Amino acid sequence: MPAPILHLGATVLCTHAGQATPLAPFPRVTLSGQPLVTIASPYAVAACALTGTPTPPCVTGQWLMGATRVLAGGVPVATLAGSSVCIPTGTPMLALVAQTRVLAT
Repeated sequence: MPAPILHLGATVLCTHAGQATPLAPFPRVTLSGQPLVTIASPYAVAACALTGTPTPPCVTGQWLMGATRVLAGGVPVATLAGSSVCIPTGTPMLALVAQTRVLAT
């Protein structure tokens, strides 16, 4: 199923509402004037609200699955429908808002 490709300005949160930002977007391809993100790019998570448990809050995140047919630099691009994980909690990242002009499968 086609899904929007994620770019630097996409709104991505950890499950606990922490803001996730890609650390290494792919600068050779831009969407809406911003570099796209591949699944190889780690995400930094800021302001994770996980408190009151022995588990530390989310610090980083990584996309595990993205597009199967669209690559950038030989790496699958991250999509709104892809799967991800936050470290150290193991919960997924939530891609909420992305550009809608370019879709990938």
